[in-house]
Amino acid sequence: MNAVELASLTRQVLWAAFLVSMAFGALIQRTGFCTMGAVSDVVTLGDWTRMRQWALAAGVATIGFALLAWTGQVSADQTLYSSNRWIWLSALVGGGVFGFGMVLASGCASKALVRVGGGNLKALVVVLVLGVAAFATLKGITAVWRTQTVDRVAHEFAGPANLAPWAAAALGLDPSTAALLLGLAIGGALVAWAFVGRDFIDGTNLLAGIGVGASVVAMWWVSGHLGHVAEHPETLQETFLATNSTRAEALSFVSPIAYALDWLMFYSDRNKLLTVGIVSVFGVVAGSAVMALAQRSFRWQGFGGTEDLAHHLTGAVLMGVGGVTAMGCSIGQGVSGVSTLSATSFVAVFAMIGGAVAGVKYQGWRLERQDPAFAS
Repeated sequence: MNAVELASLTRQVLWAAFLVSMAFGALIQRTGFCTMGAVSDVVTLGDWTRMRQWALAAGVATIGFALLAWTGQVSADQTLYSSNRWIWLSALVGGGVFGFGMVLASGCASKALVRVGGGNLKALVVVLVLGVAAFATLKGITAVWRTQTVDRVAHEFAGPANLAPWAAAALGLDPSTAALLLGLAIGGALVAWAFVGRDFIDGTNLLAGIGVGASVVAMWWVSGHLGHVAEHPETLQETFLATNSTRAEALSFVSPIAYALDWLMFYSDRNKLLTVGIVSVFGVVAGSAVMALAQRSFRWQGFGGTEDLAHHLTGAVLMGVGGVTAMGCSIGQGVSGVSTLSATSFVAVFAMIGGAVAGVKYQGWRLERQDPAFAS
């Protein structure tokens, strides 16, 4: 592959990633899929519908990734989430902080981008502050705190910290066979649990769950297969085109928002190149805007007051710091990471749910203090 062919393939990867993320943004705008909302519905209303949407999305993504890996189109060992270090404390702390933050900010990183596309200026502020906090946690002051504290606590394995090789060793199976069977089993269990919900099976719920899961699978194919180059013409090494990590990546939105702000601010710097993550950020906003305009639901919205602003700013900072520390958001770890069966991803997901539950409880306590009648 020569330089011209490489540049052409890179453009194909970027356009494909943009279109997939645009479809994702339109889908979220259309269905109301929301991780924070899912937790809030369970805690405050006892309604598991949106939680089942999330489970369905994770199940579809896990089954899809298992099939892609089985057919040799992607490899779990070559993804962003693959590592011999099980950074369980980073996932636990970062996930909890992110989960609490997304409640204060009225939604996770992907939901904030979708709301930007719908005209929500509060969400725009959240995205900007989240991006700054995330970049600081990637390379700035909070990055120093992260690397000197929670990132130091990890368990080193001889192989990847992933459920599939652990199952293969325990059951005496071939690693690829174990990955397929475990992926189908876990993904199938998530799908089955979603479908047993009363009145769950309707068009909106199916579109939300299957659509989000399929979007993640599509992005794995774009990044891990279409963008895979066995031998880069300049470095002569294997690489994945247009990814910040030079590994296969799927939908995730905390670090990509930081990189998108960096790309915008240093646009004239030739070293700042578009990546799958950056175009995904723009794609989600564009897809959401198109759907909002088509539904005639586009509305300019602002903050209700100083307290509202303070909570959203705090939530944005917590999501930026927590998302980078946990190596992903509720979509990045909760769907994309889980689909690879990464052990770190499962810890991060449970921590995000725990943090979100604490956030919802806090919001309820705050409302009770402001209006005692609310408690009754």
